[in-house]
Amino acid sequence: MALGIGCTARPGNSRNNKTGSWRVFYPVMDTEKCTKCGTCQLICPEGCINQNPDKTYSIDLDFCKGCGMCAEECPDKAKAIHMVKEEK
Repeated sequence: MALGIGCTARPGNSRNNKTGSWRVFYPVMDTEKCTKCGTCQLICPEGCINQNPDKTYSIDLDFCKGCGMCAEECPDKAKAIHMVKEEK
């Protein structure tokens, strides 16, 4: 795999390497608050958020690095995703 200057891995790399085990925080989604806008799925740099057949979203924690972008970008009126400290 070719790396960019200053990068240790390109975005989306966790899909090949299950890098979710080293995160400090992980996202939790409140499906009751979710407006199903899809912003979280679009913004996730690792592609860890998937739309289910019933149009709800789920987070694949095997690949999530805990960056928090999904929680940060969830619309203000919903705030359906919050970050929780990982307990190991």
